[in-house]
Amino acid sequence: MPSTTTETSAQQDGASLSHGLKQRHLSMIALGGVIGAGLFVGSGAGIAAAGPSIVVAYTLSGLLVMLVMRMLGEMSAAYPSSGSFSAHAERAFGPWAGFTVGWAFWVLLCTAVGLEGIGAAKIVTGWLPGTPEWAWVALFMVVFCGTNLAAVKNFGEFEFWFAALKIGAISLFLVLGVLAIVGVLPGTDAPGTANLTGEGGFLPNGGEGLVVGLLASVFAYGGLETVTIAAAESPDPVRGVASAVRTAMWRIALFYIGSMAVIVTLVPWDAKEIVEKGPYIATLDHLGIPGAGQVMNVVILVALLSAMNANVYGASRIAYSLVARGQGPKVLGRVSGGVPRVAVLASSVFGFGCVVLSYWRPDDVFSWLLNMIGAVILVVWIFIAVSQLRLRARLEREAPEQLAVRMWAFPVLTWVALAGMAAVFVLMAREPDTRVQLYSTGGMTAVMAAAGYGWQRVRTARA
Repeated sequence: MPSTTTETSAQQDGASLSHGLKQRHLSMIALGGVIGAGLFVGSGAGIAAAGPSIVVAYTLSGLLVMLVMRMLGEMSAAYPSSGSFSAHAERAFGPWAGFTVGWAFWVLLCTAVGLEGIGAAKIVTGWLPGTPEWAWVALFMVVFCGTNLAAVKNFGEFEFWFAALKIGAISLFLVLGVLAIVGVLPGTDAPGTANLTGEGGFLPNGGEGLVVGLLASVFAYGGLETVTIAAAESPDPVRGVASAVRTAMWRIALFYIGSMAVIVTLVPWDAKEIVEKGPYIATLDHLGIPGAGQVMNVVILVALLSAMNANVYGASRIAYSLVARGQGPKVLGRVSGGVPRVAVLASSVFGFGCVVLSYWRPDDVFSWLLNMIGAVILVVWIFIAVSQLRLRARLEREAPEQLAVRMWAFPVLTWVALAGMAAVFVLMAREPDTRVQLYSTGGMTAVMAAAGYGWQRVRTARA
């Protein structure tokens, strides 16, 4: 039975990897993981498309993400594993499902490592013109590869302090923004609702603009899954997952929806600076705070480096878990000092390979790769939802005591989440810019599923 195989491998995960992550690490990873580069950088395009209604877009996508995290938290608290949703999919549907979603997510994380490295290098070369971008990317790769090779506690410490800086910065941003909105920040006047209702109104570009903003907001929430992967390497994974999931709602509401509301209230949505400089820097410049723009650039750099660190970690653990379950080359499963070092190296090399492609073949191979991973996160969410539908019934029947975290209003809200994901797919198919991503990701997923099913048949025949 698939469930027995996965349960055994999950136990192997816990026995092989170290338990070097402390509860404070998990708490900060959970808090900081929601504050990513997508929020600081990618939200500008969403505001330009949706105008003030970007708040509605982030609220709708945030509600969907809350449901996904609750489902993932329920399964991860019941079955802690470094494979997270990949292991859950295997337990629910068989090895082919774990293979498909696991390797697709690995490709996504490794490619994201390269993209974040490029973004971070652009910021540094802006401060130090004339220095080559590729050299900075290589330096960042070496640092985070080395960090993840040494010990899991090093990853935890980096993320702890990265998260602390991001949380402090965005909290200060929100405080300054609220003070400016109510008119008590020195040198500012309360804007009222002028920016929310003027310049074309709350929906300046109509429903189409809201759709574009909604799609942009959905993909800004990537990175929330890391805490369920990391929890397997803590002394008390159930407590870590439960705590992270239970606080997900207020984190999303405060950091994402709250900051979008502050930005569109203070700055006209069609200000060109929102896209050129980024919405956070544009808002701070609008408030006339000296040096705030450069400080925010430092915060964005930290967010990019944090994402690099987390994605190298996440990719290596997903690869390790897949191999531990017999779904990849055995060399990637070698563990030394409690760390899957070959998997760390392979993930870092793949990531740097993506950077090389961005210079060597930017218009064909690299763009094809970007399109291929464009909708992977939605594929992951669908696997999470359908796995939870099946595993919840099994848990209630066989081990109800393992339900430390429960999905709200099951199964109604699980089906609501699946309907929301289907709606996002339909919206992607309607938009020319996202249609290619949808089809490319669909093609990759189909290939992965066929390969996983073939692998499963071969293993069954040999057994």
